[in-house]
Amino acid sequence: MGLRIIEEGLLTTIQDLGRFGYQSSGFSVSGPMDSWAMQLANIIVNNDPSEAVLEMSFIGPSITFEDYSIISLTGADMSPKINDKAVENGKPLAVKAGDTLQLRTAKNGIHSYLAVKGGLDLPEFLNSKSTSLKVAVGGLHGRKLDVGDSLAIKFPTHGKTFNWRLSSRLFDYIKQDHLIIRFIEGRQYDWFTEQSKQKFMADSYSTTTQSDRMGYRLKGSPLYFKNDGQLLTEGTTFGTVQVPANGQPIILMADRQPTGGYPKIGQIIHADLPKLSQTRPSRTLTFQKCSLSEADFLMRKGQQQLDQLQTFSKLKWKEWEPCTQSI
Repeated sequence: MGLRIIEEGLLTTIQDLGRFGYQSSGFSVSGPMDSWAMQLANIIVNNDPSEAVLEMSFIGPSITFEDYSIISLTGADMSPKINDKAVENGKPLAVKAGDTLQLRTAKNGIHSYLAVKGGLDLPEFLNSKSTSLKVAVGGLHGRKLDVGDSLAIKFPTHGKTFNWRLSSRLFDYIKQDHLIIRFIEGRQYDWFTEQSKQKFMADSYSTTTQSDRMGYRLKGSPLYFKNDGQLLTEGTTFGTVQVPANGQPIILMADRQPTGGYPKIGQIIHADLPKLSQTRPSRTLTFQKCSLSEADFLMRKGQQQLDQLQTFSKLKWKEWEPCTQSI
């Protein structure tokens, strides 16, 4: 008993923080596109931040709950309703058996996250529950969720009214009009002409409709190499900016291939990956170079903020626990 998909949406998959340590064996890391929103969804319901959630893209599903649960929604605003009554992102929401959560087309951004208190009761594959669509492993049979699919919840929990929520400012990055994406130099940065390096930072690029969880294809000023150097295949990471022969950059995303052979002009910094992941097709963005030390500082600052929010949430749940009843 847990939750059941009654309308599938466009692309709903199960994701935790990813399948690390197996790229050398040919398995993608996968995991969430927006790890910030995903972890906040878990923090709100007092789960471990790495617990598996539902990642819902562009158009959300409709879900009927078959037991008492406490859930949270973060990321893109999909106009959520429970039993036709509007509810808010960013707060704990109590549901009971028979309640239906309805999600629609994202108003902004792409990816929304649904966490369930206690987590989803699913087996792990190579230490992760993340769905890897390319090789059909993890999650529920390695595929997106379809109508009729049921997922068990580890610890169904009664809930009462909650009067707190996270600040909506935590998700302002999804609504930004002018997107500046920061990067550090890639391993083959010096392979590119000086003019191409300047164009990469001075000109705007737009994401194309060919973009998906594997990579975001960009359209803009083509980038050229100084010469036709040969590159051995190298390991890839989330946010690597590869440049194929046509000169149009490709940013590798969560379901990226384990290795790649295109020269890399840049690496998107960790702090800007959530903002990048929520960029809709045809949106324009500008690249800005930053130092490794600045990228490290911003990553640590983000983690510190997550830790503080988790402490806040734990205190709120400690106040609430005397009123709970596990079933």
